[in-house]
Amino acid sequence: MRAGAKLGLLAGLGSLVVTTLAVPPALGADAPTGPVDESGAVDEFQGTAIAARRAAGAGITFGVCPEAEALPASVSCGTVEVPLDYGRPDGRKISLTVSRVRASGPAEEYQGAFVYNPGGPGASSMYFPMVTGLPEWKRIARAYDLVGYAPRGVGRSAPLSCQDPGDLPQGPTPAPVHPSPSFKLERIAEAKAYAEGCARRGGTALRHYTSLNNARDLDVLRAALGEERLTFMGASYGTYFGALYATLFPSHVRRMVFDAPVNPSRDKIWYRSNLDQSLAFESRWADFRAWVARHHAVYGLGATPEAVSRSYEVARARLAEKPAGGKVGPGQLQAAFLGAGYYDDYWVPRATALSEYLRGNDKPLIAQAAPRPKEAPSVENASAVYTAIECNDAPWPADFAVWDRDNTELAREAPFETWDNVWMNLPCAYWSGPRQQPLEVRTKRGALPPVLILAAERDAATPYEGAEELARRLKGAVLITEEDAGTHGIGGGPNACVNTHLENYLLRGETPVRRASCAPRPEPDPVAPGSRARQPELSRPAV
Repeated sequence: MRAGAKLGLLAGLGSLVVTTLAVPPALGADAPTGPVDESGAVDEFQGTAIAARRAAGAGITFGVCPEAEALPASVSCGTVEVPLDYGRPDGRKISLTVSRVRASGPAEEYQGAFVYNPGGPGASSMYFPMVTGLPEWKRIARAYDLVGYAPRGVGRSAPLSCQDPGDLPQGPTPAPVHPSPSFKLERIAEAKAYAEGCARRGGTALRHYTSLNNARDLDVLRAALGEERLTFMGASYGTYFGALYATLFPSHVRRMVFDAPVNPSRDKIWYRSNLDQSLAFESRWADFRAWVARHHAVYGLGATPEAVSRSYEVARARLAEKPAGGKVGPGQLQAAFLGAGYYDDYWVPRATALSEYLRGNDKPLIAQAAPRPKEAPSVENASAVYTAIECNDAPWPADFAVWDRDNTELAREAPFETWDNVWMNLPCAYWSGPRQQPLEVRTKRGALPPVLILAAERDAATPYEGAEELARRLKGAVLITEEDAGTHGIGGGPNACVNTHLENYLLRGETPVRRASCAPRPEPDPVAPGSRARQPELSRPAV
């Protein structure tokens, strides 16, 4: 399941001077202690309590960030040690990298550390403290230390790898909407080889990269930061292990924001979530085509959504015959335009690139869609973590015939993303090692402080039904809906109504009595092909 999320308006990030954290307090009330057997094995909940107690004593020593993090001097970095296996807290340890900018306001406004995770699985929030300079975050940054981190497996946090980054395709790739039997056999072989590569490179440690361990790591990070209770915002996949955290450690929660929530139902994790997601992307692809059609005078791609589809298919056919710059084939085209399903910010540059390509100028499309060799190591790492966590988290169909049946039927209704989603997740059919049964996400009324859920009504990466399901399961949760909008991740973005609810909650603990709605943000303004005005920085969405 592709479930990445980004913060709104990442351009123009600011920074502040950083100092050190206060002395950490003791563990929360529901953290047990008890005997360890002769082999060092304990219950994983107990193992988390042991690790958190040690982290509280050690704290985090923040200093200059390593050059590899590419962060400004205003951001400080450190590490926190966590067990690889929480059932053996005295066994092998791994270090998670952490970043921080101290609160900018006076002492009387200070509310502690605010931890953010952007999703993935496989995404890092080491960049997060840089939002301190954005207008949408300034008041929150006055009250909180902004804390980012790289979860286990990501970046320099005990990094996972399943293949040599140099083996990633740097040339054009196919992307048939309705793949042939021979193409399916090729992708099955690739999925098997990838799963074998994960097992070979990850070894016995591979099975410990799970959502449950991400939740446990979060509690150790809380303790290391000196926080008795956690203030946390998770986006996309970050909402899933955030929900696991709320279920496991409700008394450790101070405030939690779930932005673009994953459906936490056990039967959705993760195979059926992908089916739901592929269906939702079809609607979002229709939203984009309808917008392009309304601006036919600018882009010349068709005055109806159907005409825009025909323009897109013409481009696919041309790229299959002659890849743009020898690098961009139908697969790269599909990956680039998937970004338009995630974020409205991509609508203008993608429409411009398609229009320019069909007019004979392929440079914008190459700039947006061509493989980037320098990014290959981080792309490979993110893919490895994504695959390991989703494959370890839950059982998957082991017979390709099940995948073939379900997705062939779905692709008749939702061809845009269905088969690409299959190929991304197919290694889970051939995964070695034990699979977990997903935890039942649920809290009793009164066990958890009020939490805030943010969701766009037409989000494709995490369909809106997931937000409603999470609100039902976390008693006392309040859902804020951006109506008739589909950008994936809405907190801290351009919608002032959403941001008002976010600030009221984080700064004062205030929520609406039940739920609330916000009008959608304005649609992007079209830009004539060739214009440089209003073009966002071009980048790919996180997986």
